[in-house]
Amino acid sequence: MATPAAVPSSRRRRAYFIGGTSLLVIAVLGVTLGPVRIGAGAALLEIADRILPVNIDSGLSDQEAAIVWQLRAPRVVLGSLVGAMLATAGGAYQGVFRNPLADPYLLGVAAGAGLGATAALAFGAGAGALPPAAFAGAVLAVGATYYFARAAGGRRTAATLILSGVAVGSFLTAIQTFIQQQLSDRIREVFAWLLGRLSAATWSQVGTVLPYVVVALVVLMAYRRVLDVLSVGEEEAATLGVQPARARLVIIAAATLGSAAVVSVTGLIGFVGIVVPHAVRMVAGVSYRVILPLSMVIGAAFLLAADLLARTLISPGELPIGVVTAFVGAPFFAMILRRREAA
Repeated sequence: MATPAAVPSSRRRRAYFIGGTSLLVIAVLGVTLGPVRIGAGAALLEIADRILPVNIDSGLSDQEAAIVWQLRAPRVVLGSLVGAMLATAGGAYQGVFRNPLADPYLLGVAAGAGLGATAALAFGAGAGALPPAAFAGAVLAVGATYYFARAAGGRRTAATLILSGVAVGSFLTAIQTFIQQQLSDRIREVFAWLLGRLSAATWSQVGTVLPYVVVALVVLMAYRRVLDVLSVGEEEAATLGVQPARARLVIIAAATLGSAAVVSVTGLIGFVGIVVPHAVRMVAGVSYRVILPLSMVIGAAFLLAADLLARTLISPGELPIGVVTAFVGAPFFAMILRRREAA
């Protein structure tokens, strides 16, 4: 395995530059492209007028200004937060479990969120109840995974956590499937949420997930050096002064909290947490001091690019964003498996 020093610092700086530039370009495209084409300059002036304490005339009509600020801008911001969170959480999970195939849904987050959203619909709750129900389901699922991991193994190791997560996820998915069969009249709404979407993004949703994402990302960035230590093994990490069990708990809690928050408002968007950290690892090395911050930037750009494709490929219709990420992620996942088999 390569060491962090094997990758030249110039190559890492280039990766940061390309990732940051790509994010800015795609974000600008996100507020300009759509059924109503709006110039990039006018869109940026409109956004500046909204956030700066000065009056700026963008030259847009009231309708165009509303499209930029009320529809596209929150979609871009929310997509950036979701992509950054899922990609960073994926990198953190891969580090803490020492498993390159781990992703943010490993401990039952997806199954719990799906069950929570489905149950909310089953009890006749409105669309506004989906995010809190999905969030509660995701957190409860991870809590159950931790409980059964301790009950099964005496202590929570990476292996027992993964096995418990698979068991809890399968059980919750079975319950969700049963409930879906009773919801024949609302099954389309359930599947629309499960496939993920940013089309309903609002500033309210941005405000809802922002505190969770910020806290989660700050914690994960603070522990990125610890992940490098954990990568050599738990016993070796303990001799270097790291408490593996405590560090694992903090990292998993932060990654899960942030993932549950974004999933609760966008639905299930797969493969981001696998594709992005692996792509970063291939170009920038294996040090989590680089993987996590670079995954945050590229994850945001990746999801915004996927969202652009989702809303332009069949315009004026729109694909679920989870379908687009699956089209990209599934072949990438297969490539990872082939590389591991060849190694």
